[in-house]
Amino acid sequence: MTENSIDELVNWVISVDRRLILMDSMKRHPFVRASDIAHEASRSTQNISHALKELESKGLIQCLTPEKTTWRKYILTEEGKKILEKLDGKYL
Repeated sequence: MTENSIDELVNWVISVDRRLILMDSMKRHPFVRASDIAHEASRSTQNISHALKELESKGLIQCLTPEKTTWRKYILTEEGKKILEKLDGKYL
């Protein structure tokens, strides 16, 4: 992952607040579920689920329980950790 691609992903994350909310939650918890983040952030589970899919499609998070249809758990990937490091202190 190049510095340029990291910066592009940081900009992509901060461009939509639900993504930033999700990354902030990932900073505080080793794994997350959509319903937990939705409750914490006073957002709909659907809104947070959409953000999870977006971050997963970019390779920033990974689903630990893909066989489940509900209560899926997600964790940051190595790339996601790099993005979180860039966000931390400046945007979170």
